[in-house]
Parts: sequence; C-alpha cells; structure tokens
Amino acid sequence: MDLLWVRHGEPERIAAGRGVPADPALTPRGREQSERLAAWLAFEPIDVVLSSPQRRAVETAEPIARAHHLPVQIVAGLVEYDSRSDSYIPMEELRATNDPHLTAMYEGRWEEFGAESTETFRARVATTLDEIVDANPGRRVVAVCHGGVINVAVAIMLGLDRHLWFEPHYTSLSRTVASRTGVRSLASLNERAHLNARRESA
Repeated sequence: MDLLWVRHGEPERIAAGRGVPADPALTPRGREQSERLAAWLAFEPIDVVLSSPQRRAVETAEPIARAHHLPVQIVAGLVEYDSRSDSYIPMEELRATNDPHLTAMYEGRWEEFGAESTETFRARVATTLDEIVDANPGRRVVAVCHGGVINVAVAIMLGLDRHLWFEPHYTSLSRTVASRTGVRSLASLNERAHLNARRESA
C-alpha cells in the first residue's frame, strides 16, 4: 500500500491555564494551506482518508476527502503525544522564546509537560501503523495527523531509534510504502510544492 502522511495546517495558539485539553482550530492561513494541499492531491488517486480526532487534523483532512468524495475516518491512535496539554504553542514561538519545553521535547522528557512518555507514544504509533497497513492492502491512504506522530511513524518504518528527528512543515506530505509482510520504505519526506505551485490539468 501507499501511505501518505500529512501534517495538519497552521493551528491557532492556545495559552495555558484553561484546565482542559487544548484542541485548536486552523488559522485562516492553515485553512488556505489545507485547500492548496487538497487541490494538489486531487490529481492523484486516493482510496482512504484517515485523520487524528484532533480538530486541526480533521479540518486539514476534510478538503482532501471532499475532493475525492470520501469520508474522513477518525483514528484515535493518530493523536499527538501532548494531546492532553491545556496549551498549544507553535514551534516557531517555542524556538523564538527559547521555551524550556522545547529542550524537554527534543530530549524525550515529554512527561515533564504532561505528555505521554516516549515509550508509550512509540508503542501506540507502532500499533496504529500496523493496524492501518493490515486494513488497507493495495490502497492509497492519506493519514492526516501531527508532527510527532509522523516523526515516530517514519522512524519506525526506517528502523530509526530517534523520536523527533525532522520537522514536518504545516500540510507537508511524506510518502511511504508498506506491506503486511513487513516491507516498509520511504519515497519522499516533507514535500511542500503545493504551497508554492498549482498543478494544471492536462
């Protein structure tokens, strides 16, 4: 099967202190990014559109599904490792302010800010990956989710031990190939052409 990983579009910022898990929607820019990706993928055959249940992922998946007359299928195992956090601060801001969460994130100390442990998260993503591959032989599947999920899923497919080893751009596309026999390969990583160009029909 062909398994295309998509990171959600740019989400709204949610400050800490609300006491409930943050579930930001897309910004206007994020919605534009998602529409551009959907228009780009409209030229390719797609059989299944999966999404994390988090709002920013669902809103990114919906235009893709609509372009192919498909439903968005929610997969709980695609949630991000910090899905229960009461804030969502974009990576750009974390870097600009040298936020200590960023260091903890890269060093795998995720539990310090209320997230899953790296071991728990990796095991969940591995199980979810196997379930997706087993359920979709011979299909082209788009999985819309989050940067951490994509990092770990692709690392598992490549046999890497690292967790956060590259930064997926908003609505970036990473193409992988997988079989139920265990063969896994990477075809492309972090594609962003759709953000700067549009395909023309023949």
